[in-house]
Amino acid sequence: MQASRLLSIMLRLQAQGQVTAHALAEMLEVSVRTIYRDIDALSAAGVPVYAEKGRQGGFALLAGYRTRLTGLDRPEAQSLFLAGAPFAAEQLGMKTALDNTRYKLLAALPDAAREEAERVAARFHLDPVAWFQGPDQQGLLPELAAAVWQRRMLLLRYESWKGAMERRVAPLGLVLKSGFWYLVAAHGEQARTYRVAAIEMLRIEDEQAVPPEGFNLQRYWQHFCTDYEARMQSGRASVRARPAALRELARLSQRMAAAVASAGARDRQGWQRLQIPIESIEGAVGELLRLGPQVQALGPPALVDALRQRLAELQESYGLALQS
Repeated sequence: MQASRLLSIMLRLQAQGQVTAHALAEMLEVSVRTIYRDIDALSAAGVPVYAEKGRQGGFALLAGYRTRLTGLDRPEAQSLFLAGAPFAAEQLGMKTALDNTRYKLLAALPDAAREEAERVAARFHLDPVAWFQGPDQQGLLPELAAAVWQRRMLLLRYESWKGAMERRVAPLGLVLKSGFWYLVAAHGEQARTYRVAAIEMLRIEDEQAVPPEGFNLQRYWQHFCTDYEARMQSGRASVRARPAALRELARLSQRMAAAVASAGARDRQGWQRLQIPIESIEGAVGELLRLGPQVQALGPPALVDALRQRLAELQESYGLALQS
């Protein structure tokens, strides 16, 4: 365990330069005291690691020192072909670079580890695009990636639900979710999310982009997803459903699954009452009609009225069709 941790410390110092003991402790989930002991062990083994004192201090490797890849354990070798997201790399224009990196890593591995990596490549395939959807057209993605990497200001023209808009933003990161790319960028001090396929034009400017203080892309995206799903299902409806409908409802979203899990006890007729999240009356009508007689809306009144109206329209439509 210590040997693996020492290698991790050495690789992090090599990749990141100067790193504090506290940061290393958080990365490796150990105490700061353990990090100091590990640094002493690295020094005793001949690794030229030194400490910089003061508030901005930390540990670093002697300039120019590089460690060679000393080998991967079995899980690391197996994960080699699961890392890098080939789909994302291809859309970013980096497929050739990713392939070359893999070939170089494979060449550096011993035979046993190389066989493990190639076995995973032959038996697992990652497809991030949802069913019945194709990936967005991403013609501007490589340019956006360059702007994100270089921290350059962007002028965007994009199509929003309010219509075409232009906005000057500081790019903060790119996110791939379910086959769709999103640009996270700051407008003023506020981070916002833009679907890349909706960007019609962009111009990369010379001015350097400064991210908001303390911004973290992973934390932002997690918060954005939670907030977005809550906003998109901010309404509530009261229904009663049979087991078959409950199973179908639970597959729609995590929030719906949580609502199904808290459903009341089954009555003598096999119905269970529950409150479900809905985006809109129109959207709920479509979802509930799809489940047929296995679910019945109890409220709000606007939803019940909309369902009755839709059923009457369907009955009239099919009645006319049968007469003709």
